[in-house]
Amino acid sequence: MAYMSQKNKKLLAPLIKKVMDKFNMKGSLGVNNHSTLVMNLKSGPLFEQCDGNHEQVNTYWIEKHWSGLQKAFLVELNEVMSVGNHDNSDVQCDYFDVGWYVDINIGKWNKPYVWIA
Repeated sequence: MAYMSQKNKKLLAPLIKKVMDKFNMKGSLGVNNHSTLVMNLKSGPLFEQCDGNHEQVNTYWIEKHWSGLQKAFLVELNEVMSVGNHDNSDVQCDYFDVGWYVDINIGKWNKPYVWIA
């Protein structure tokens, strides 16, 4: 059963902050329903196409749907958000076993992403 605690979030926060600082991105880290580690990207120089909008990143398809610095940032962010996580799921048997889920949002539905040149 997926579980993410505030304690685990605090342990991962310094690693995540290093990635955010490396790419000059601003965001907020949170836990949703005790099962999901969530990063809401607020602003930065990488996602010009999302300026004034929001987008949910499919963390399973980052490699195929993103390119350049955006891809490099999202891959690295996803990796550090998953440090210590496991995924023993078998979708063919409808069996899901993960340590926790990871969500990355570019902006939020009520507060859009701000692109900074």
